[in-house]
Amino acid sequence: MAKQIGYSKKVMDHFMNPKNVGIMENPDGYGKVGNPVCGDLMEIFIKVKDDIIEDIKFKTFGCGSAIATSSMVTELAKGKNIDEALKITRNDVADELDGLPPQKMHCSNLAADALQEAIKDYKKKKK
Repeated sequence: MAKQIGYSKKVMDHFMNPKNVGIMENPDGYGKVGNPVCGDLMEIFIKVKDDIIEDIKFKTFGCGSAIATSSMVTELAKGKNIDEALKITRNDVADELDGLPPQKMHCSNLAADALQEAIKDYKKKKK
């Protein structure tokens, strides 16, 4: 029998009912990151107005943790100033999900990284 990994209820909720899923046409910022080892791939799209993340969507190819962390990072970033959102860390994401199993922590890195890439893209376009 497979060993139980031990996901929190919040992880399971964000996996089973992810928030902000989808693709955004003409986003103000776009970030894409992947992990070649596990094969996870995340894309984050942001719409920004007056430096506030007004809308955010994600598309993730990966395990349940990858989907849950993508969903959570979009919830954490929505409505925040872009500089505040840039400070969201992998630990913030894992903490908000009531923890992740150690072997799944790399998934939360990807979600935070994809958000940071989208914000960097936005800032680059804004110049």
